[in-house]
Parts: sequence; C-alpha cells; structure tokens
Amino acid sequence: MVLMIMLLKVVFRGILVCAAFLPNPVTAQPIDRAEINRGAYLARVGDCVACHTAGPQAPPFAGGVSLNSPFGKIYSANITPDPINGIGRYTLYDFSRAVRNGINKDGSRLYPAMPYPSFTRITDEDIRALYAYFMSEVQPVDYKPPETELPFPFNIRWGLIFWDAVFVKHERYKPRNDRDAQWNRGAYLVQSLGHCGTCHTPRGLAFQEKAYTESSPMYLKGAVIDNWFASNLTGDLASGLGRWSEADTASFLATGYGGQITALGSMTSVVENSTQYLHKDDLNAIAHYLKSLPANDEKASYKPDLPSVAITLSAMVTGEVERPGAGLYNSFCVKCHQETGDGEPGKFPKLAGNSMVLSENATSLIRLLLEGSNTAQTREGSKPQEMPAFAEKFTNRQIAEVLTFIRNSWGNKAPPVTPREVSLLRRRVQRKP
Repeated sequence: MVLMIMLLKVVFRGILVCAAFLPNPVTAQPIDRAEINRGAYLARVGDCVACHTAGPQAPPFAGGVSLNSPFGKIYSANITPDPINGIGRYTLYDFSRAVRNGINKDGSRLYPAMPYPSFTRITDEDIRALYAYFMSEVQPVDYKPPETELPFPFNIRWGLIFWDAVFVKHERYKPRNDRDAQWNRGAYLVQSLGHCGTCHTPRGLAFQEKAYTESSPMYLKGAVIDNWFASNLTGDLASGLGRWSEADTASFLATGYGGQITALGSMTSVVENSTQYLHKDDLNAIAHYLKSLPANDEKASYKPDLPSVAITLSAMVTGEVERPGAGLYNSFCVKCHQETGDGEPGKFPKLAGNSMVLSENATSLIRLLLEGSNTAQTREGSKPQEMPAFAEKFTNRQIAEVLTFIRNSWGNKAPPVTPREVSLLRRRVQRKP
C-alpha cells in the first residue's frame, strides 16, 4: 500500500510537470536576419552538429548519429526543416517542447541522450533564435535516420515520464543577484546550451546527472562517458582547474590548448565544432564561471618543489634508478614530453602537473595510449599533432606501468593504474564498432 501511494505521488508530480509546460512558453514573432544569425551562433554554442550530423560528408543536422548509452544505441533525429523526416512541421511551441522538455511533436518522449535536462534552462529569446535559424537557414534533408531500438524495459518511452518527474528540474536560468554579469553569462552558457554537465557531471544509477548547478559539489566533478573520462572542471588543485588561470581556460576552449594540456578524445570535436567559434566575451565568461567552482576533496596532488623530486629526477636522467615504466617512458615518450615531463608549450602537453594525468580516474589516459589521438584543428591554434597508438606495442602490464610512472613522477601523485583496468578498457573499445 505504501509503495502504491509513493508511485501515485510520482505519477501525479509528472502530470503536474507536463501540465505546467503545456501552454506555449514562447510566442512566434517576425523573424529578421539578426535573429537568424544569433540562432546560428547559439547552435554552435550547443554543438548541435556533433550529435545530428553523421560524419564530414553527411548533410548537416540530418541525424543518424549512433550515440552509445549503457542501455544500447540511440540514433539522433533529423532536425532539418524537412516536413516528413525532419522538423519542418514543428511550430515554435513544438520546437520549444522538444528542446526544453524532451517531448516530440507527436507527444512521444525523447531519451535523455538528448540533453534536454540542461536545455530546459534556455531562455525564450534563445529558443526563438534557434527556431528561426533551423527553419530559415538549415537546408531540409529527406532522410530518415535508423530507429532506436533499446531492449525491454528501456524501449517503453512513456516510462520516461517518471524519470523526468524525479530527476529533471524544469526551470529557466535565473541570474544570481550576488554575482556579476560575466559570471551569470558564463553560468548560463555552461548550464544550458553548453550542457557541460552532460559529460562532466557524474551520473547516478538511473543514468541521471547528479547535479545541474554549482549548488552541488558533484557538479562538473568529472565522469566517464563513452569510454572517456570527461575531466574535473572544479577548483581542485591537482585534477581540476585550480592551478589554471581564466586565460588558460579560455585559450583551451578556443584552441584546444591551455593550462599546458591539449584537448583529447571527444573534447577535440567539441573544440573543433563548437567552442573555437564562441565570441571572446563568452569564452571569458565561461572561464570566469568555471574558476568560481570550489575545490573538493581529491586523492591526487602535485608538489614539484619537494627535495625528493629533484633527487629522483636526477637519478632517472643518469639512469641510476630504474622504476617500473621508466624504461618505456624513456624509449617512447621522452622525445615529445621530455625527461622532465615538461613537454613543449603549444605543441606537446606537459605531463608534470597535468590535471588529466592527475585525474583519479585514468580511463582517458589508458584509452589515449591504446588508440592514440590527434590534437584539435582550430583557426587560432597550433598545427595539429598526433599521439600514436600503443595497443599493438604495449601489453596491459606495460601500459599500466608507464601510466603509473607518469602519474607519480615530477611531483605528480595519483593512484596507480592496474593491468586489469587496462585489460577491461581494451576489451570495451575493441568491441565498439
């Protein structure tokens, strides 16, 4: 009986949430060129092309991108103004409800792989501009993406009503009076269109983000998504942005290089498709907001000034001390990253004090060694560099040893990497199509 009452409460709450957003939250107004241009810029901020364009040769926004989730493959929708397979028949209200509430024109629920829990904070003005852009500027494409077919019970979309009622706060961004205009602009971009929490915030058992704003210490603390670790963006001194300046952060978003590290993995495409095109004022606002996030407890540290660091480094250079992984590092890594772990500014990342190297979760480092990566290709950045793959050259134990060496040299102190961690990730990425 108690369980039945609790279930009824959740259903009732879901009905109230839906009812609250049934009235048209925005009204259509005459469209002008300035609004279309602003919508195009906002689509860049939201990185819509990444999830809705199936490759460099595919038509923009026609969908069909396979998004990996713990429950199976989810295919992105065609969001061109095609009247049959796209959103050509969507009114402004339909568009707003899909983007901010996760509900299609036909009333069906969108899977939260579409980050509407973040987009729900988008303002009415920005929704109008996005609608103007997609309806007036994007070319319609007559293409029907593959159907998403998840296993039972995840294929029952109406069940998302309950998920939504429990985990999503349907509210627009409200500026904080105790913060300045730049902070509020940065917070708005990060929390809404930028949807940074979608990748960088840990998720719970129901795959919900554990926080959506800075009110929780879990917000932007770092998370594993699609076999990459999206980095910690809080003020932690070792694994976060605590030692970064605002200029470092803005530079990283604009060029893929900042804080003496380079973008890697899925963040490379974010920089290439989205953040490099942001206005300088918006980049600075994002950096200003992120730098305001406080530090939390972390296991890693970076202490390059300890006497033992200089002694160990000297011994390593002369070959007097051979630690597990040191030989591999000297044979394969020194050319780019130097014996001191200092790398080459603007070209090869510094490993000493590198916040990604010091992340508690080493998933991205392991995958980087297995598969390699290219740095971002941007308008203002350095020439792209390639990190070679070592999956065929190194055993699981060797990868674990060299990463443990890197994570505990030059003043770095982070948890060791185990051969089992490498083995499990190797299997996961090999199974990935």
